[in-house]
Amino acid sequence: MLSDALKNDIQQAYRNVVEKLELTPRYGQRLMIAEIARTLGDIECDSEGKRVSDSHVCVLEAGTGTGKTLAYLIAGLPIAKAQGKRLIVSTATVALQEQVLNQDLPSLASHSGVAFRYALAKGRGRYVCVARLDQALEGSEPNPTLSLFEQSLQADSSDFNVLATDMADAYGKGDWEGDRDTWPVSIDDSHWRQLTVDHRQCTGRRCGHFGACAFFRSRRELENADVIVANHDLVLADLALGGGAILPDPADCIFVFDEGHHLPDKALSHFAHRFAVHGCLRWLKTLKTSLTDLHQGLAVQPTIARLLAGLPELLHGLEPALGDVFSMGHQLAGRENGLADEEASHQQRFEKGQVPEALREQAQQLLVMFATLSRSLESISDILRESLDPDKPTGLDREQAEAWLPLMALLHGRALEAHALWQAFSEQDAPNAPPSARWLTLSRVAGEPEIEFSASPVSAAHTLAKHLWGRCHGAVVTSATLTALGRFERLQERAGLANRYRYQALPSPFDYANAVLRVPAEAADPGDREAHERAIVSFVSQLGEEEAVLVLFSSRAQLRAVEKALPVAAKERILAQDALPKRELIERHRAAVDGGKGSVIFGLASFAEGIDLPGDYLTHVVITRLPFAVPDDPVGATLAEWIESQGGNPFMRISVPDASIKLVQACGRLIRKESDRGVITLLDRRVITRRYGQALLDALPPFKRDIQA
Repeated sequence: MLSDALKNDIQQAYRNVVEKLELTPRYGQRLMIAEIARTLGDIECDSEGKRVSDSHVCVLEAGTGTGKTLAYLIAGLPIAKAQGKRLIVSTATVALQEQVLNQDLPSLASHSGVAFRYALAKGRGRYVCVARLDQALEGSEPNPTLSLFEQSLQADSSDFNVLATDMADAYGKGDWEGDRDTWPVSIDDSHWRQLTVDHRQCTGRRCGHFGACAFFRSRRELENADVIVANHDLVLADLALGGGAILPDPADCIFVFDEGHHLPDKALSHFAHRFAVHGCLRWLKTLKTSLTDLHQGLAVQPTIARLLAGLPELLHGLEPALGDVFSMGHQLAGRENGLADEEASHQQRFEKGQVPEALREQAQQLLVMFATLSRSLESISDILRESLDPDKPTGLDREQAEAWLPLMALLHGRALEAHALWQAFSEQDAPNAPPSARWLTLSRVAGEPEIEFSASPVSAAHTLAKHLWGRCHGAVVTSATLTALGRFERLQERAGLANRYRYQALPSPFDYANAVLRVPAEAADPGDREAHERAIVSFVSQLGEEEAVLVLFSSRAQLRAVEKALPVAAKERILAQDALPKRELIERHRAAVDGGKGSVIFGLASFAEGIDLPGDYLTHVVITRLPFAVPDDPVGATLAEWIESQGGNPFMRISVPDASIKLVQACGRLIRKESDRGVITLLDRRVITRRYGQALLDALPPFKRDIQA
């Protein structure tokens, strides 16, 4: 149970912040603090501090204006410190991450009375490798073959040399910490690839530059931090590496997932696999052409000599096997002669994720080959790493090991990726369990035909339940939109959250009666596309000249069609997302409103979430159609098939709940602070003619209603 002393610490910290920042205490915020404190304070541990209870997660929906960040920091930080754990704050967007790091944490440190240290966690690939930078300054690559391998990706070498010199100078003087994101100008991807390494290429403590390493310097800061700010991708990448590789061990962490509704989709993308046939043949060719140099440089080491001797036969067998699967893929896609001239690409999904037997047999053959290749490259890489350690003599010269390790580690990673894809195509899905989606994509790369095989789970629930919720000390999942149709079931199903966890939708501080939800008589059914577009054109044409409006479209084609059909006078006030960068569009809109003029933004789905235009900057939101996503992507379509095969209705189980979340998010653009008011117009008549319409309306905040039948 939460001790009285800890309760007092949390309450005092909250009073301090409210008083010093002259904030208005909010009921929903106080409830959120109490719920987090109750959940985390009730975690039972054994004598070694390991969690033994299983009610250690709370899921809290808290709308805009609740003050979520302050609530979870004030409740979570004292408890984490008292329990000897780290607080990991994870966001989905850079904007929120920067807000937490640059505004909320410094403010809390200054005003709460709680002493703590905080740091930002980033992956290894965001930091410069000092060894690579040193090699660039010397005008040499780790080895000549790696240079050839990356040659097609490199930009002008003189630009690269200037960049490397400037970076080395800034890093040596302490003016730059080696973080790509803090370099004053954008860095070309091809340049950055030459200056960083992944976890396989990094030699860690064996590196001669370890003491000056930017990544490990940041890791040392993390070791001393009470609060670590990260993002969902980094947390998931760390879990994929076994946990504790970048961040502390999950058992030593209390996680806060802000913008938590993004977590299931982020997890799916992390556990998907892809394999491009000709892309693979290119890196296999690199390995093949390197064999002579590899023998000359490394064959003095007996184990490496034996492994290298086995590679020619393996490579000789892989090339025709990849040619066979290339042809098989085209046959299965009905494109034996390749893409037609007018086709940019073609996607072929395997129904219910079931791969034809002939392709499965080829996949099993490739699986064995890539397993053998992976083991050989891994063994060579391990010996090269050991050769860098003076206490572990391998009979290999350190300079040769340093020269060849980057290429061997890079190719080992590629072989592992290939192995994972062909394993996914080889294995049978468990009966009655959600299958994996499997598909292939035909395209052209640099004018040449390419085929990519892809596989992805349709649900990340099992993975998150096992590797995240099951391992962490405690967790808080929060967002303004976690419920679908007013319930948490959809999130539970997608994120693997157990029924025994705590769930609560917190009250909003806003008076939603300040807004009117209107379904006008001219609202049309999008099933009649032309009539629906005419209705949108008519409505937008009649908007007041001084209104600040956001019109949300579900498709780029419809946005363009409506914009084209508008009268000239109406068209002059339109700022279309399709034509302007997001930041510039928002700046122009604000400038027009500040100048007393009206402004109408035409936006797509990304403008329905994360856009903050408070007060007079937005007084009218127009939603052209209900935000149903057609499950035509391979993952969504395979999931829908599986639900149907289990006797379920994928439309009611997936499409309607997901549309409910997106509709709440879209409506949420209007009310951003307590004094905001305005109108939300829905131009999709289905909300009053279809049986699911009432459920969608009931899940919205309590706006005033003006629904014209």
